[in-house]
Amino acid sequence: MNECAFCKIIRGELAAEILHVTPHVIAILDINPIHFGHILVIPKTHSVTFLEMPDQELPDLIRTTKIAAGAIMETLKPQGFNIFSNNGKAAGQSIFHVHFHVTPRYTDDQIRFILQLKKYQSDEMAHYGEQLRQQIQRTMTHE
Repeated sequence: MNECAFCKIIRGELAAEILHVTPHVIAILDINPIHFGHILVIPKTHSVTFLEMPDQELPDLIRTTKIAAGAIMETLKPQGFNIFSNNGKAAGQSIFHVHFHVTPRYTDDQIRFILQLKKYQSDEMAHYGEQLRQQIQRTMTHE
């Protein structure tokens, strides 16, 4: 029995404001929103991170996320929106069931992602690029 809060919502054991349900995904209002109308798009299959999700469920996740963003824009008329997913504790994940946040954004909302952007030195960019390119190629050959 999975004690994950999202799994309980999916099974109907916990209350939620359900917005949309598909064979693979459920969309609900976030109980602790950044802004009112903040939507969570949650795969029904329990996977801790995005990388663990079954590939066949990805199209439904992305399509439902797009539908949620469109609903926010049409209904709430914000100046923009964010789509994000925290994967792993270091990334801020607090419920360990993969999900996408879709939240309205307003020009004066004072919400900021504080970044300390880095600069590649000499051949570092080419080095990282080569490592990542090789891994992507290995992944694509095994599919």
